[in-house]
Amino acid sequence: MPSLDKPPVVTNTVKWRFPAVHPEGRKYVLISAAVTLLFLFAIWDELGFLLVGVTIWVAAFFRDPVRVTPQGEGLIVSPADGLVTMIERVPVPREIAGPDGLNEATRVRVSIFMSVFDVHINRTPVAGTIRQVVYIAGKFLNADLDKASEENERQHFVVETRDGLRVGFTQIAGLVARRIVTFVKTGDMVAAGQRIGLIRFGSRVDVFLPDDYAAQVALGQRCIAGETVVGRKGGIVAEGIAQ
Repeated sequence: MPSLDKPPVVTNTVKWRFPAVHPEGRKYVLISAAVTLLFLFAIWDELGFLLVGVTIWVAAFFRDPVRVTPQGEGLIVSPADGLVTMIERVPVPREIAGPDGLNEATRVRVSIFMSVFDVHINRTPVAGTIRQVVYIAGKFLNADLDKASEENERQHFVVETRDGLRVGFTQIAGLVARRIVTFVKTGDMVAAGQRIGLIRFGSRVDVFLPDDYAAQVALGQRCIAGETVVGRKGGIVAEGIAQ
């Protein structure tokens, strides 16, 4: 029998490792690596060394780190990694307004800008059922501009929780981004923080907070998808934010 006066030996340890590359990006990494090898050994080795850096960046762009989502009632987590650039009350996008969508005239919108160096896997802010997925073709303006939410290529989602709360969020393509990729469809059940899609390359995600939820982030704050709490039911509004 083990001694009762000695603490148990912990054998499980956690070690850092480079995040896995999402399957959606593996073909781009392979293409980049092939071109790099071609230049290194057959065409122009000086340029090939530069392309090594490009290949590393492509692999980093599609990295898919493990995230631990906060558990609890009344939480809305960030759908994207990036910088909070806008927090303001705005009209609900017409594509997800009305009784089948958010059913409200205005909501507080938290806009999160993803640079080309951020993780681009997007996650659902709450658990529930996907009620709407609406794709809108459009322009490719700088995603940091306010008008990008109305003019750029974008994709809206509405998730309904088990208690009937509906939360909307939108993927918005940017100046460099040219493709919105979706992993879910209408009717799918999702867990909070579950992967729902990505945008290639650099873009923005908006999340629309219900009226009884207060923003928990501030302008200039960095968010982590699936981990940072951006809204809390009945919470205290973050300092300096008008709702």
